[in-house]
Amino acid sequence: MKIVLKYIRLVPLAAESLGVRSMCTYVETPDVKILLDAGVSLCPNRFGLPPHPEEFKAVDFCRRKIAEAAEKAEIVTVSHYHFDHHTPSYEDWICNWTEATETARQIYEGKTVLVKNPREKINYSQRRRGWMFKKTGGKFAKKLEIADGKTFTFGKSTKISFSEPVFHGPENSVLGWVLMTTIKYQDEKFMFASDVQGPMCSRALELILRERPKIVMIGGPPLYLSGFKVKEEAIQKGLENLEDIVENVSLTILEHHVLRDADWREKTKNVFEKAQECDHEVLTAAEFLGKKNLLLEAARKRLFVEKPPLREFESWMRKNRATKRHVKPPI
Repeated sequence: MKIVLKYIRLVPLAAESLGVRSMCTYVETPDVKILLDAGVSLCPNRFGLPPHPEEFKAVDFCRRKIAEAAEKAEIVTVSHYHFDHHTPSYEDWICNWTEATETARQIYEGKTVLVKNPREKINYSQRRRGWMFKKTGGKFAKKLEIADGKTFTFGKSTKISFSEPVFHGPENSVLGWVLMTTIKYQDEKFMFASDVQGPMCSRALELILRERPKIVMIGGPPLYLSGFKVKEEAIQKGLENLEDIVENVSLTILEHHVLRDADWREKTKNVFEKAQECDHEVLTAAEFLGKKNLLLEAARKRLFVEKPPLREFESWMRKNRATKRHVKPPI
């Protein structure tokens, strides 16, 4: 049975199981309202194809949900500077579904924004994006504060704690580092571990188990990249560490990279079996919300066959990428 926290309310807003690349989640305690990793993206090219119209409909829907949550949120977090985890300030209708400046302004304006340090424990591309965020979307914040390894207290009983930077995937990952976030109210804990990819990194696993959350939302290993961009041994390490997590945490919300593989359920069967042995539960974000999984990227090739786009969309597809970024696709 799904574990329901008494005081901490969490609502996944955008995720692979909701049709897009993201882990954006709204969290509310009696003291404070928090928007975690307010970004959402689509993969510009998968199976040699651009996003299907159904994916654009999903990203539009998720953007609206994020905007609604941003109206309420007092705190916004940035675990790292990939665009499915924060919102850039430029127009892009292919990947990020953003208007120039306005989309980011609506999310960050007047908020306390707690961010990954853009200068330390960061790779080159994210350092550049972090610098740009500070100059653009971050400038709208009421307060922009580095969060690495820090704990912030809100009201009488809510603490938001950030881990030290841990690897984005395997040890010494070229993708850099991310922060994990723990939200605690009285004796309840929810942990948000985006892009740890399993975790593959032993230190990330150690920190998660040390926190002992009642619920963890975690990015699983990128099965679809196994043997291609990611070593098979690293994928297996991520799956083994994930088994340790589901054994120790009552409810694991498993999301992100792992769901980009159409056969993800079969490839993670040991994880589900381990959870079942312990009377624990593993759900996707969609399942946590009581919805069916909408794994659109993994189904992209099939979607183009079963639901051929309209002629207007095909015409849009033929435009060059620079043009398409500034023209909304006809969906």
